[in-house]
Amino acid sequence: MSGELRVLGACPLDCPDTCSWVVTVENGRAVKMRGNPDQPYTRGALCVKVNRYLEHTRADDRILYPLRRTGPKGSGQFERITWEEALDEISVRLRAIVEEHGGEAIWPYLGTGSLGYLQGCEGVAGRRFWNLLGASKHWLNICSAAGNAGLRRTLGTAAGMDPENFALSKLILLWGTNTLTSGHHLWKFIQDARANGAHVVAIDPIRTRTADQADEHLAIRPGTDGALALGLLNVVLAENAQDEEFLAEHTEGWDDFREEILRHPVERVAEITGIPAEAVHRLGMRLAHTRPTALRATHGLQRHAGGGATLRVIAAIPGVTGDWRHPGGGLAFSTSDHVHLNVDRRDDLLAAPVRTLTMTKAASQLASVKCFWVYAANPVGSSPDSNAIRRQLLREDLFTVVMEHFPTDTVDYADIVLPATMQTEHHDLHAGYGHMYLLWNEKAVEPPGECLSTTETFRRLARHMGMTEPSLYDSDLELAEQLLTSGHPSVEGITLDRLRKEGWVRMNYPKPFTPFAEGFPTPSGRLRFPPAGKAYVPSYTASGAADPRYPLTLVTPASHTFLNTTFGNNPELRRRAKEPTVLVNPADAAARGLEDGRRVRVHNDGGEFLADVEISDRVAAGVVATPKGRWPKLSPGGANPNAVVAERDADMGRGPGFHDNFVEISPV
Repeated sequence: MSGELRVLGACPLDCPDTCSWVVTVENGRAVKMRGNPDQPYTRGALCVKVNRYLEHTRADDRILYPLRRTGPKGSGQFERITWEEALDEISVRLRAIVEEHGGEAIWPYLGTGSLGYLQGCEGVAGRRFWNLLGASKHWLNICSAAGNAGLRRTLGTAAGMDPENFALSKLILLWGTNTLTSGHHLWKFIQDARANGAHVVAIDPIRTRTADQADEHLAIRPGTDGALALGLLNVVLAENAQDEEFLAEHTEGWDDFREEILRHPVERVAEITGIPAEAVHRLGMRLAHTRPTALRATHGLQRHAGGGATLRVIAAIPGVTGDWRHPGGGLAFSTSDHVHLNVDRRDDLLAAPVRTLTMTKAASQLASVKCFWVYAANPVGSSPDSNAIRRQLLREDLFTVVMEHFPTDTVDYADIVLPATMQTEHHDLHAGYGHMYLLWNEKAVEPPGECLSTTETFRRLARHMGMTEPSLYDSDLELAEQLLTSGHPSVEGITLDRLRKEGWVRMNYPKPFTPFAEGFPTPSGRLRFPPAGKAYVPSYTASGAADPRYPLTLVTPASHTFLNTTFGNNPELRRRAKEPTVLVNPADAAARGLEDGRRVRVHNDGGEFLADVEISDRVAAGVVATPKGRWPKLSPGGANPNAVVAERDADMGRGPGFHDNFVEISPV
């Protein structure tokens, strides 16, 4: 390859924006990357993290060759081997495990390191291979499972409004979401709305950079968002501002839900949420008299015991106000359910039904596993109860294979490490969960060393094991073609040739798009208000610790410099992130004799991690906060906040409880 090429691609990372990018290639080397200026959502900008992506692909610590463990598990000691040797050992071990323990003893543990439909968690990567072996299925519940389940019970789908419609809104509630850190492209549409007079409110336990830029910030007590939603609707009813026509024509269960709203007057809600009553009333008045109102809620909001119920009641707000009928009104949680690709994971290849293992239960469910195959994931750094996960990974009878770019904490426990390609080095198909576009990622350069794509790794392994099922050997382009054959009107006319040529295509939805103006995809065609009683009422679990030894609620928001644990080893981004800090309110710091800048232990019965205190009113008394995403082994004390997160399920969808997390802080 010679000369200069302009290659269109897409960001694979776990972010709603799924940016379109342009890679400049000179003489076979990627020399420049920028956001695609022609793509309406990306608008030419990438984030502070992805701006360093090309540098990241060439990092000194990148894994370039297959590796075999030589030291004790956890030591990170390996020797280079050939692909032939790696595939030989893997084949022998997999056959032995299936013969002795059955295929369900294999756990293919796939994370959100890539959201690609070919190479990542959204699609078909490896599933055909695992089905032929009879391996356990994997439930990827770590991100949005509770919220998705709650929304589907209410709306019939987790999909909602087109985020681009925020430009049409007059009142915007950014609910439990730090837009300028996690999905900053939405902010441009919010700015368009503000230029037309929109009022922006951030509802968040932390005064984030987004809250700083909002017109108003409500510092809510973690886990009490459902109560606030009911309190705001109480004001709407007091103002007689409910949309009676929409309620009559497009909802069911209104009478019972109305009674629940009336049981949440402003004064009671203020006590539950920690927000002053006058602030609740003021926002309720805005909600009552401002159309259209748009709500943006993202994943942190539903990572607690009442997460599904919380999203149910928040999604009901535009059902009461009628905002679902207005362009610029409604709720945006995820657009994934608007994507209708033909994702066929070939369950017909299973000889018999198999069990499903849950991503956030690695600490407890690994005990029944003999092969742990990790790709696009770093469970030691990202999953609950990381100390218990480490103990399981030390087992000599557990064969662990990790496909990775870098020597993460999880890699340190592997028996075999396989070098994986990065996004500029393979093909993939993407759809954002924060916009309405399909994107194609064209391979821009050849991979370094002996790195292989996920799809090619499984093709080679299948061939090495003598498997004859033809679909195991479908090429990446054939897989992509199959994905586009769903027959759904939203993808009609979108061909692979067109995607490869243009880089991105908006799915066949109108502009502006009001998905529920004429009804909902429920059996009755109506929005289903949550039923009365304990089955739906938000639990408020996180409003107070059950154990008096651990009175502080720990919140672990997304980092501005890392994306989950991706980029956790990047030297420049680590420099910008500085040392780990924990935000502590002045009252809590004074009660514990904590000094600004001093190192402390954040601990509970599950474990501890170390951080430096930052005394700040950015968190309320009783709440402490530290960003997620650091690699444990690159953190002081060798642990990150997941050392103090217990395994627990939310009320719906088996979602995780990262923010039902109570700790104490002590000086080191």
